[in-house]
Amino acid sequence: MSIIPALQWRYATKKMNGEKVAQDKINNILEAARLAPTSSGLQPFEIIVVTSKELKEKIKPLAFNQSQITDCSHLLVFAAWSYYDLNKINHYFDYYERERDLPKGFSDNYKINVAKQLTSMPIERQFEHASRQVYIALGMALTEAGALEVDSIPMEGFINHELDKLLNLEEKGLKSVVILPIGYRDTENDWQAELKKVRKTTADMITFIE
Repeated sequence: MSIIPALQWRYATKKMNGEKVAQDKINNILEAARLAPTSSGLQPFEIIVVTSKELKEKIKPLAFNQSQITDCSHLLVFAAWSYYDLNKINHYFDYYERERDLPKGFSDNYKINVAKQLTSMPIERQFEHASRQVYIALGMALTEAGALEVDSIPMEGFINHELDKLLNLEEKGLKSVVILPIGYRDTENDWQAELKKVRKTTADMITFIE
């Protein structure tokens, strides 16, 4: 059950070979992201899955022509709420109560406190907070992909506002945060494929306080 072998196997894939990933594996990767923990359970983001070759070609120049954009099987766009919308917060708590068979309004006190705390922050801070939730889900997706021996590379190197326009994210109250090409490594042409994984030592990174 340990995820360590998956984390040892995976790396930031620099060149993909265009091979398609089976849909059941994509579904598992998305499910891992969906099941990720988030602050107050709000899951203030959406994941857009791009498989269209034509659309990936349009996205590529917005990501500084990185080849993984078009050579991947599926391109995942993680987009956070641009701000904490009360309607979205209410929608979540209504759903929460239905799923747990709770009386309507059961969570009102908690909901009001959460909404007050989140909406009182400056708009920029609200997006920053929502974006941090994205990275928890991203980590889960990366780990599940590694467990399935599917390659991936998280990318922040793209022109966010241009991608938002292309995908009409602004109309949904979303802003792109990170993109994740999913596919298979082109071992012969990826300079990083056979290199040793380098991470800080435990001693350099972890402090134990007893």
